[in-house]
Amino acid sequence: MKIEAVQGDITEQVVDAVVNAANSTLLGGGGVDGAIHRRGGPAILDDCRKLRASHYGRGLPTGQAVATTAGQLSARWVIHTVGPVYSDSDAEERAAELRACYLNSLRVADELGADSVAFPLVSAGIYGWPVEDAARQAMTAILGAETKVDEVHLVLFDTRAYEAASRVYQELVGD
Repeated sequence: MKIEAVQGDITEQVVDAVVNAANSTLLGGGGVDGAIHRRGGPAILDDCRKLRASHYGRGLPTGQAVATTAGQLSARWVIHTVGPVYSDSDAEERAAELRACYLNSLRVADELGADSVAFPLVSAGIYGWPVEDAARQAMTAILGAETKVDEVHLVLFDTRAYEAASRVYQELVGD
């Protein structure tokens, strides 16, 4: 699998599936979630409402993933996953939930037949996860995943996150 850290806007990635760092309601929000809903248009929200009505009445659990249309995005699908809120008191348990976001998103991508996936740095925004550790959890999960996905873009919004992800990748892979 080819893994690439990219600094930019996840809504502009040309991939089969874009992963959304969603909140449990699946009904849009701020950050990556808001950007994907705004850029993708109302079809994404319509699919999310159907999921809420049929399977996720109480919301999507942390670490799980589910797919919808990508609406007007160049991707075919949006894979929504809910990251954990960072807490020092149970960081180890929550780190496992964070890695599950990536693993379950890749599982859904495999079910869809996606060859390429773009991930944001899940939980590193408003959920408060320290950026370098969020990058470490992401890379660890992606590198250890058994998946048919050929290409993963880890899309970082700013220079600080891009540099952190690049450092972590060098540490883990040594390329």
